[in-house]
Amino acid sequence: MSEIQRPGALYQQVAAAIREAILSGEFAPDSLLPSEAQLMARYGVSRPTVRNAIAALRAEGLIDVRHGKGSFVRSSGQPVLTLDRRITRTAEGKFVMPNGDIWHEAEQPSTYRTRTTKDTGQLLQLDAEEALFGCDRLLTDPGSGTRAMHRTLIPFEVAEAVPLLGQEPCKPPAALYWVLTQAGHKLTWTETVRARMPLPDERTTLQLSDATPILHVTRVAHGTDNRPLILEELRFGADRAELAYQITADKQPAQHARA
Repeated sequence: MSEIQRPGALYQQVAAAIREAILSGEFAPDSLLPSEAQLMARYGVSRPTVRNAIAALRAEGLIDVRHGKGSFVRSSGQPVLTLDRRITRTAEGKFVMPNGDIWHEAEQPSTYRTRTTKDTGQLLQLDAEEALFGCDRLLTDPGSGTRAMHRTLIPFEVAEAVPLLGQEPCKPPAALYWVLTQAGHKLTWTETVRARMPLPDERTTLQLSDATPILHVTRVAHGTDNRPLILEELRFGADRAELAYQITADKQPAQHARA
């Protein structure tokens, strides 16, 4: 018996005690927590107090409540999938994505027309409400079950210059890059990554546990004049996958001697 004798709200004291047991390894990752009755007896508190403590730890992301099974300690292990974000080219000049073959499409891609938001407009260097072609894909890794949401956005004005982009906006990214290079563009890319809590539809689609953040990756393909041409967004659970980057040093610009 470990009766609570600390200041603060009683449920917070219980939550702190369970947290210590988790962090110390007494309650191991992926293990089932003691039942409500067992926790009540262990800490000498009521059922509502135990439930409030469990709710607090669930909000922190330390435990996962599985309906009909109980409360489980969340795993603290490494993500099951590493995504290599390099872009390479074959001898024939076609693009290859290192992880391009791991994903299976969980459902038919969705093609639609939309408009820029404040965020997407900023990335594409367009005003708000500019017309775009969009393609949404739901991807899954058959080995780990990891799900990812992939979106491609192509400005109308880019598709007008390269008509095949507007006709087939749901081509895989590597194929879109090939189409752009055939139109005369020399491509470069910029990519940003941010972590955030998922929206309700993202949490449902990605099948995320409670209090699990997502990684939101944005990649912009730039043309020869550094003009943004295509925006890609990739979203997945931060507990399921991680990103890997190959970093090389840029050459220092040549210094011109003064006459």
